[in-house]
Amino acid sequence: MKSIKLVTIGGGSSYTPELVEGMILRRHLFSISEWWFVDVSEGEEKLNIVVELAKRMVEKAGLDWKIKATLNRQEALKDADFVTSQFRVGGLNARYLDESIPLSRGIIGQETNGAGGIFKAFRTIEAYKSIIADMKEFCPDAWLINFTNPAGMVTEALINRLDWKKTIGLCNIPIGQQKAAANELALEESELTLRHVGLNHYHFHQVWDKQGKNWTSELIERFYGNVKHKEQEVVKNITNLDFPISFLRAIQMLPCDYHRYYFLEKEMLEDAIVQYREGHIRAAVVKNVEKELFERYQDPDLKLSFW
Repeated sequence: MKSIKLVTIGGGSSYTPELVEGMILRRHLFSISEWWFVDVSEGEEKLNIVVELAKRMVEKAGLDWKIKATLNRQEALKDADFVTSQFRVGGLNARYLDESIPLSRGIIGQETNGAGGIFKAFRTIEAYKSIIADMKEFCPDAWLINFTNPAGMVTEALINRLDWKKTIGLCNIPIGQQKAAANELALEESELTLRHVGLNHYHFHQVWDKQGKNWTSELIERFYGNVKHKEQEVVKNITNLDFPISFLRAIQMLPCDYHRYYFLEKEMLEDAIVQYREGHIRAAVVKNVEKELFERYQDPDLKLSFW
């Protein structure tokens, strides 16, 4: 099995331990010789905390992967096979502005689907210009896996504007939909196939099993056709307002949670403005969550027992 060199840009993200967990769980599929975690100087403290945790996780799993932290992107990218990205230009302070400025003017500020998403896309695509220039020089054959939101716009720009054809856009919403469907139907995830159409985060899907049965209609009723849907777990940064059930029945497709910003635009805007006026901006909530996570991550006894 050929060993690969992996680079993660935005390595100091609070999501990085989850990525490390995923790689460890799939260690039988590939071998990693080196894994470099890259960040900017403002994120150096978080980067070092995350990388030390990653080293403990890899050691606990009995793997000999070389884990390295650096602020020198070019050093990390040299001869890389795969590059993953999960960075936020400007950090959570920028997210706060992305969300609050539009809301202060009566416009949806959501950070991927609203005006905030456009702000974030402009900053992210601009930052990617120098990243792609470095990749063309130091790892011209590498695959780029983009997990940086707004993933749809950013991935399209990477492929069609920055000319990095070996790009894959990644989002965890579809796997969450598969888990939710499997749980509702009391089936294994592997027994289901989801067929998606649309763009991130505005896509619909149908659910089929291996025997060729289409479960979509039944799941529409279970999730949205009765009082149970009030208890349905949605993406944490989205208010759980009612979808128009007659519409879902007509199109026979299940929606992405983010579709509420399109089909329930007025209601979602009114809800977001109320929260904004009460001081409940999602960026502020995430700041507190991140603070708690990094306090836990830097515990030298923490090794995250996921496997």
